[in-house]
Amino acid sequence: MIQIAVLGYGTVGSGVVEVINRNQESINKKAGEEINIKYVLDLRDFPGDPVQEKIVHDYEVIANDPEIKIVVEVMGGTNPAYTFVKRALESGKSVCTSNKELVAKHGVELIQIAKEKNCNFLFEASCGGGIPIIRPLNSSLTADEIDEISGILNGTTNYILSKMTSDGSEFEDVLKNAQELGYAERNPAADVEGWDACRKIAILSSLAFGHHVDFEEIYTEGITKITSADIRYAKAFGATIKLLATSKRIGDKYYAMVCPVMINGDSPLFSVNDVFNAIVIHGNMLGDAMFYGSGAGKLPTASAVVADVVDAAKHLNRFIMTGWSSEKLEMIDISQVESRFFVRMKGSYTESLAKVEEVFGTIDAKVVAEVGKEFGFITSKMKEEEYRAKAAQFDNIIGMIRVRF
Repeated sequence: MIQIAVLGYGTVGSGVVEVINRNQESINKKAGEEINIKYVLDLRDFPGDPVQEKIVHDYEVIANDPEIKIVVEVMGGTNPAYTFVKRALESGKSVCTSNKELVAKHGVELIQIAKEKNCNFLFEASCGGGIPIIRPLNSSLTADEIDEISGILNGTTNYILSKMTSDGSEFEDVLKNAQELGYAERNPAADVEGWDACRKIAILSSLAFGHHVDFEEIYTEGITKITSADIRYAKAFGATIKLLATSKRIGDKYYAMVCPVMINGDSPLFSVNDVFNAIVIHGNMLGDAMFYGSGAGKLPTASAVVADVVDAAKHLNRFIMTGWSSEKLEMIDISQVESRFFVRMKGSYTESLAKVEEVFGTIDAKVVAEVGKEFGFITSKMKEEEYRAKAAQFDNIIGMIRVRF
C-alpha cells in the first residue's frame, strides 16, 4: 500500500479525493499497488464529510510520517505551498501539484531537489488542467526538436471572448456573467490580464526548449481592452480574437509572449470556444500536433493530478522528469518579433488613406468594416519596433491587435 497526503481540500483537493475514491480499483491496477489517502491537510473541519477522519491541521504530522510516499499539493499560491513541497522533496517524498504559480516560480529548483533525492516533482495539471501536455513533452515528443508552442491556456478569457463574439456583448458585461457562472474569480485579474497564461507558457517553454524561462520576462497583455467593435472588425475579416500564449524558436533565438491575436479559419485554434483550452506544438519532425480539452474544472484537473500520483507510485525512488535545465533561456526583446497588425483609427478611411499608405506602405487588407467615425485596416508584416515607430506618427489610433493570417 502506498500512503499519500493531500494538501488542501478546496475545489481541486476534494476532486482528487473523489477521483481516487470513485476509480479506486482501476487506479490501483494502473499503479500496481493500492493507493490510500492517509491525510488531508486543511485549516477547516468538514463535519459530516467522510474525509473528516483524515483531516489534519498541522503539516508536521505529514512531514514526520515516514509512511507518506507521495504528497499532493493543491493549495494554490506559493506560500506556504513552496515551503511544504520543498520539505517533502528533501525528505524523499514525491510531490504532485496543479499549482502553476509554484511551478513557474520555483519549478527548476524543485525538480533539481527531486533529482538529488531520487523522487519526483510532477505537475501535469499545472498548464492544461485536464489536458495531458506535460507528459507528452517529457516523453512522447523527445525525438522532436520543438520550435513553437502556441495555445489558448486560460478557459476564463476564452469563455469571455467566445461570448463577446457570439452575443456582441462588451467585455465588462460578459465578465460579470462569467463570475456569476463561476468561470471567473471575484478578482479576475490573473485571468483577464494574462498572468495565468503567462505562467503556463513559461512552464511549457522551459520543458520544450530545455532551459529555464522566467515568466516575469514574458511580454504579457490581457483582454481588458478588447471591445465589441474589435469583434465586429474581426468577423468582417473572417477572423476571431483569442488570447494566445506563444513561445517560438527562430534560428538560435527565442521569444515568448501572451496577447490577444486575430486568427482565421486556417488556424486549428479558430474553433476552440467557451471554456475549452487547446495547445498546438510544432516539432521539426512531427509538424503540428494539437492537444484539446477542458483546461480547468474540479474533476478534469483532479484527474490530471491523480495521473501524476499513479506515475509517481510506479516510479518510487526513481527520478523520471527530464528536460528543464537551471540554465536560463535568453530571449529576444519583443520589439524584434515580426507580426501583422490590425489597426483602428478615428476619422474617415478615404481622407486618411494617403497618410496611412505613406507611413505603413501597402495595406494588405484594406478597410472592410467601419464603426461610427472610425475605420480599421491590417498592415503588412513588420517588427514590433517598426510598428510602434509608424504608429507614433498618428494621434488618432484607437487600438491595435496582432494578426496571424
